[in-house]
Amino acid sequence: MASGSGALAFDGIATTSTVAERAMPRPDYRQTVTDPVLGIRFVRVTEPERLLAPGVSCKREYCRHRYSSTQAWNADQSLLAINNGCDGICFLDGRRYEPAFHRPMHDDCKWHPTDPALMICLSRHAVFTWAPRSNAKTIVYAPTDYTNLQFGPYKGNPSRDGSHLVVVATNTAGALVAFAYDLSARKKYPDVDIGDLPGTNAYCGISPSARYIYCFRRLGDGTEVTHIFTLNGVQIQYWTEHHRPGHGDMTIDEDGSDVYVGISKADPDKWHVIKRRLEDGRVTDLLPAGYGTHVSTRNIDRPGWAVVSYEGSYSKVAGSPGYAPFYREVVAVRIDGSGEIRRVAQTRNAKSDYYSETHASPSPDASQVIWSSNWGDSGEPVSDYVSQLSWPQPSSRE
Repeated sequence: MASGSGALAFDGIATTSTVAERAMPRPDYRQTVTDPVLGIRFVRVTEPERLLAPGVSCKREYCRHRYSSTQAWNADQSLLAINNGCDGICFLDGRRYEPAFHRPMHDDCKWHPTDPALMICLSRHAVFTWAPRSNAKTIVYAPTDYTNLQFGPYKGNPSRDGSHLVVVATNTAGALVAFAYDLSARKKYPDVDIGDLPGTNAYCGISPSARYIYCFRRLGDGTEVTHIFTLNGVQIQYWTEHHRPGHGDMTIDEDGSDVYVGISKADPDKWHVIKRRLEDGRVTDLLPAGYGTHVSTRNIDRPGWAVVSYEGSYSKVAGSPGYAPFYREVVAVRIDGSGEIRRVAQTRNAKSDYYSETHASPSPDASQVIWSSNWGDSGEPVSDYVSQLSWPQPSSRE
């Protein structure tokens, strides 16, 4: 389905209604409960100010995972990383959620997608791998002709197999550049002079297949645009429409193409959840306009689905005919354009600032989805919760 044609995408949710929240008390720390409406079990896995390691307690304001498009679990789901509020990273058991250990790591580290023992990290001066359990670090690339190395910054991820990443850095001439790096072959690709592009860099990252460099830019008038390059720095796409899409994540589609799934903020699909193919910009409309805020495809071992965080209220959604029928909710949507959805959680979250945003993020096999909530008390402490899902065996569509 090409850009601007959305009827097919909405067929799958034509009979889906808005589900009103039902009041329930905030679960106690590490208490497993069942959502009274959705029937899905979930667990409160953090509690602000709780001691998580000797001498280490989470902040009063929040104790939560990092971001929707950042993998929270390692490859085998034995560890769960809590970055925000923990003065470094607090690691929990990935299935029982009990505190495991703490590391005062402040460099930008992301889980290796296939090696559960490792994270891939960038400091200002080097790319390195890090084994959190042993605290062992191995330098992979430490250039003398680049400084201020950045993993995006913030939103960068490694490729699907963990072999490549994109580094944003400052060269000896003081110019901002981005380049792909092959961790396995220890090979650097040519610089892309992103400092010469219009606007300022929001972030750059490698596509999951390691075929493309994706750069998201902010122009002076607030418009957010996207540039797609080959690893050798040849631009193949320039998406000039504002944030079409953004607040999302990249994945590999069923045909092997790299795609970005996120929220559009431009016509003809403003506020829709869309999928956009990196190689040619082709858009598939996935969900109608609504109060979706962030999309994650960290379910890398169960591709074909994306997890969407919704804000809003019952009155806003019920009073907006044609809008996606979700509010304060986490929903999984199939990215083939069928509109097939699966409700994951009612968050009961009242956003008041960045750290109170839901930022739902699935585990690699999508059996767990982590999300943040202040349980309806705007400005109050934010905890993390994990919804526990079962899935059928993968079908030919997946």
